[in-house]
Amino acid sequence: MANEIVKAVYGSPDSPLRIGNVEIPCYVLEDGKRVLVKSGLYSALNMSSGGSGKTTTTKGEDRLTKFLGTNALKSYVSKDLYNRTTNPIKFKIPSGGEAAGFEATILADICEVVLEARKEGTLNSQQKHIAAQCEILVRSFAKVGIIALVDEATGYQYIRTRQALAEILEMFISDEKLKWAKTFPDDFYANLFRLRGWRYHPISVKRPILVGKLTNDIVYERLAPGVLDELKKKNPKDVKGRRKSKFFQWLTDDIGNPKLREHIFAVTALMKAASTWADFKRMIQRALPPWKDLPLIEYSEKLAQEKQSKGKEPQEEQKQLPPASPDDINV
Repeated sequence: MANEIVKAVYGSPDSPLRIGNVEIPCYVLEDGKRVLVKSGLYSALNMSSGGSGKTTTTKGEDRLTKFLGTNALKSYVSKDLYNRTTNPIKFKIPSGGEAAGFEATILADICEVVLEARKEGTLNSQQKHIAAQCEILVRSFAKVGIIALVDEATGYQYIRTRQALAEILEMFISDEKLKWAKTFPDDFYANLFRLRGWRYHPISVKRPILVGKLTNDIVYERLAPGVLDELKKKNPKDVKGRRKSKFFQWLTDDIGNPKLREHIFAVTALMKAASTWADFKRMIQRALPPWKDLPLIEYSEKLAQEKQSKGKEPQEEQKQLPPASPDDINV
């Protein structure tokens, strides 16, 4: 319904956004918007008093709208920013009652406008204290984005991380086992054996047991977040400690397997450049670190953008690998 007020699903008055000495009540709404409560936004900008001392003018204008419409600032305010300040978001807070606020990113946009006006020397003396406060806020944003700050304050970062991991696994892991196709090129094993000091026989399907463990480490553990654990669930060991299929048979055709091939070629290149196993491990740790040490959310968003762009552009012809007999290692 058009008149239905959106609900806040994360956040509470006891867990405000803290930036230096400033505290701003903040929430994550059910549609994913991060909002700052209006009164907290005024306080953060040192706008809670001044002029008439009211946050709403007699004409019904919001104090923020009036502030941005002054001669000192209006030439720096975009139409989009002005419209957003005239339409605060009304929402229900988890503990009951209603509140009004603005999307969290509006705070950084306002700070940018005020600091630009100060730079050009158009601010009046009553506005300079707001500029000083904006400078403090912007320095905080430079270290951590406003969205990340709100997510941390509301506890939503943990939910986002779980959601991001689920989205990554959905894009990488297939619901059904795919037909076997050669995926690991001979170069991969030839260089792996060289660095480990083992004799390599291209025709032989026998591999040292350690090959599986090493492949998990340098390939699947570094392919994408959570993928190795999920592959182990999809393809468990039997009573003899063997897996019925190869891990790559459980990767999706559109994302999982192409990403695996890219990763294998990158790993093989690093192995070729290394003189010893220790050299290689130092290089791969720097170039392709395990995903447990890296942010999930950014990677999930990047994957989604790649998938969307692939749907719009014709796919390139996939590079053909030379035929070879399948190896017998369950990796």
